[in-house]
Amino acid sequence: MRCLAPLFVFLSVTPAFACETALLLAVDVSNSVDATEYRLQADGLADAMRDPQIIETMIADQVAVAVVQWSGVGEQFVSIPWTRITDQAQAAQVSAQARSMERAFILSGTATGDIIRYAVPMFDQVPDCKRKVIDISTDGTANAGGDVRLVRTMAQRAGVTINGIGIESMGLTITNYLRAAVITGDGFVMTARTHRDYPAAIRAKILREITRVIS
Repeated sequence: MRCLAPLFVFLSVTPAFACETALLLAVDVSNSVDATEYRLQADGLADAMRDPQIIETMIADQVAVAVVQWSGVGEQFVSIPWTRITDQAQAAQVSAQARSMERAFILSGTATGDIIRYAVPMFDQVPDCKRKVIDISTDGTANAGGDVRLVRTMAQRAGVTINGIGIESMGLTITNYLRAAVITGDGFVMTARTHRDYPAAIRAKILREITRVIS
């Protein structure tokens, strides 16, 4: 009788590495954003993802990043799906994708509530992330879609923080609108005085969003 060697079954288990922050960057590409302004936003994101301080923090906390372009009702497009930043190569990949991403929409409205409603369920794809943040950049107030305040409440109840960058042409109209109607109670707003100020603003904003607050 043949002697059968014991059969050992090795299960491959993928460890669940919890991340500190899931950061969804929502880029406004509505009608008020011209081709040059769109390029400034895309390149600003790309440059931020090559910043040594941002890269170091993202790797340390295994931050997950996604980029969604948004405009009017039903106009949301995932340009960069969730990517876990575990090393410099991952950060460089996201930077390259941001720099090369084509504009998703033109000649359309500004449905701020719709991008929030679209973004919240996306966090189900990164359930191990401790903090969930939507980073909305816009140069206009909502002129399409549903009530932004109602959707903001939905996001708050789901444990999602909403921050904003107001890209201004004059005064603080967009900044004040974001404070009043868009950001959550634990969120914040930064101001870019023009689209040319956006690259510096997005760098500072991402750093603030991914830095742990220890009380």
